[in-house]
Amino acid sequence: MVRTRFCEVFGVEHPIVQGGMQWVGRAELVSAVANAGGLGFLTALTQPTPEDLAKEIARCRELTDKPFGVNLTILPSIAPPPYAEYRDVIVESGIPVVETAGFNPAEHLPAFRAGGVKVLHKCTSVRHAVKAQELGVDGISIDGFECAGHPGEDDVPGLVLIPAAADKVSIPIVASGGFGDGRGLVAALALGADGINMGTRFLATREAPVHDNVKRRLVEASERETDLIFRPLRNTARVARNAVSTEVVTILDQGGEFANVRDLVSGARGRKVFETGELDTGVWSAGVVQGLIRDIPTVRELIDRIVAEAGLLIRERLAATLS
Repeated sequence: MVRTRFCEVFGVEHPIVQGGMQWVGRAELVSAVANAGGLGFLTALTQPTPEDLAKEIARCRELTDKPFGVNLTILPSIAPPPYAEYRDVIVESGIPVVETAGFNPAEHLPAFRAGGVKVLHKCTSVRHAVKAQELGVDGISIDGFECAGHPGEDDVPGLVLIPAAADKVSIPIVASGGFGDGRGLVAALALGADGINMGTRFLATREAPVHDNVKRRLVEASERETDLIFRPLRNTARVARNAVSTEVVTILDQGGEFANVRDLVSGARGRKVFETGELDTGVWSAGVVQGLIRDIPTVRELIDRIVAEAGLLIRERLAATLS
């Protein structure tokens, strides 16, 4: 058993988090994580409306009696979704924890506090982690450069970013980016984190609601087979390398603008990849941890294995190095 203050604050058995993943954070996966003792997050904006989110929360509760959360990612948009309505559904549904990401969550914190909802805020830099702590969040998820999705623009890997954040932040920290096994959990704890967040590794599990072609591709791919798109636009995102991601990188590197790649990177095309298994249909997120993925276990098998491996490393390998 590996237990940290993250487990105490957020009410879970193991310090392992399945963060929000667009199109993937659904009841099947989240309930499996909860039932295995981790903390899983439904992805609010995967649901078309706040009413659909309420239904997905209810569906998840039919599959588990353990605590789970909801991810609310706040992004700039010409026509933003009704964030306040999604927030109110989270509170009114009695969700115990929310993972906020993207923009500053300050305007939503009073409602979450009033509803007794703990807040885990996702950051890509120490300065943002410090600011989030000052705002009063309950925990930080710190994303290193290795992560899938948006790793920020500072390019600081977890080996430096995690301890740098731990030096400045006193609330629980979950380390994100590059984690997929017990070795990663032990390393994160040694660096000052209180747990790990995994997205890509949970994507390659039996319960993940994506096509088997996606899962098999993660097993086959090496750590070198991701692309960083949108770099010239200062909105970097790490995705699985395919024909579309390569085309996007080429267009933007040659001076293209977002309008020139808008159709290529549409969410509808990325969603189709997960649904049909046609891997070159659109861009889809994957982290460099894919180089450590060797199988497609159940969620429980994965979490049990990580915890057992971490315990063994701590008790035997590390203990044996002490004179």
